[in-house]
Amino acid sequence: MKKTILTVLAAMLLAVPAVQAQKVNKTAILAKIEKSDADVADAKKGAKSATWINRGKAFYEAALEPTKSLFVNMDAAMLKLAVGEPASKGSETVNDTEYTTWVYPYFTAYIKDNKLVTWKQTKHIMKGAAEKAIEAYNKAFELDPKAEAKAKEGLKQVADLCSQMGNVGIDAADYVGAAKAYALAYEAQTSPAYNEPNDALLYYAGYLYAVDGATNPKSFVKGAKYLNQALDKGYNDEDGSIYYYLFHCYYGQKAEKPEMVMKSKDVLLTGIEKFPKNERILEGLMQLYTAEQGVGDPADLIALIDKAIAENPTNIDLWFGRGRIFYALKNDDESIASFAKVVELQPDLFDGNYYLGLFYTIKADRMNEELNKKQYSSQDAYDADLKAVNDVYMAALPWLEKAYELKPGDPDTLEILKQLCFRLRDEEGMMEKYNKYNGLWKQAKGLE
Repeated sequence: MKKTILTVLAAMLLAVPAVQAQKVNKTAILAKIEKSDADVADAKKGAKSATWINRGKAFYEAALEPTKSLFVNMDAAMLKLAVGEPASKGSETVNDTEYTTWVYPYFTAYIKDNKLVTWKQTKHIMKGAAEKAIEAYNKAFELDPKAEAKAKEGLKQVADLCSQMGNVGIDAADYVGAAKAYALAYEAQTSPAYNEPNDALLYYAGYLYAVDGATNPKSFVKGAKYLNQALDKGYNDEDGSIYYYLFHCYYGQKAEKPEMVMKSKDVLLTGIEKFPKNERILEGLMQLYTAEQGVGDPADLIALIDKAIAENPTNIDLWFGRGRIFYALKNDDESIASFAKVVELQPDLFDGNYYLGLFYTIKADRMNEELNKKQYSSQDAYDADLKAVNDVYMAALPWLEKAYELKPGDPDTLEILKQLCFRLRDEEGMMEKYNKYNGLWKQAKGLE
């Protein structure tokens, strides 16, 4: 019996004709919108919240219809069943990844390993349909607060659709389109009938405009707008990068507005005070202080962070940031001293041990460069300087070995350890350590 049923099902599938092209019932949807236009123009019907709820549904359908069957990681075979055969196929590289592209009348699908990774909508039933849906649902609630539940349901659908558009826009490198979609999702969420805003959407929109600003400077203005709105709402991302992106939005406007240089400085100083461990904020500050006249002395950064440390001497993040600033200033001893404090405060912190060892090796590298530039008149003088260099290299070893104990198999730590031990191979026991760490490094890299 089971075999007979399966045979019948297989025959039914074979009998179903393949869909040859994407079908979007544009005429029917536009007819609904045209009817809605007439309804809202009618004094009696236009005063009813139900009329506006139906209008919201019509515009939402117009926004949704072209891509309603799509979802990320959809099998390519299922895509064909759901939407039909593409009009054409090709290939395109997006963010260093090559995709097979399937071109449909309303969108281009990006396929990788037989999965739909993302898509880019290329045609609309009606531009601005999502915005009009939001307006309609807001009007319905305005006319009758009892329509809140239906309006909220519709607004949530619009917000979810726009959030999805933002997500796929990022993967398709359509940063402006994604930014607009996130901003629109936020608009839907802040509508009176919904009023459950996710402030992270403002951050995403601002961040994406900041990214686009690298090729289109006008986007920096919009990026600053949304990032400031997010901060005004009390939003902060986990590591404080919002200040770094806002810095770029201000700094990117300096050609037309020179006063933006100091404004970008103020943003970074606010950011580093709250997130002293954020390396990008530190790098932004060093860029400003070294590239722009009149911004200030880099030593001001040290005074700022030392003041914060004096008030909170056991704050590991502050010591971490101090070490990074001194590294940027090429003051190896103070950088080492800062990370030594990090390790003192938290001995089993991987980053503390790793960076303390790393900065010892950086100091030794600089000493070695100077040694190679000098002209020596005696072997003894050379040997003395070489010993001083190797002593600093040797000082790095226990911290890097501790880092490896805390994070076994870490290829970056192993890379430094094997190079360090090879450098010190003439010292007692170092060749054995080199063989050990070189073997572990090969294992971590899958070379053995």
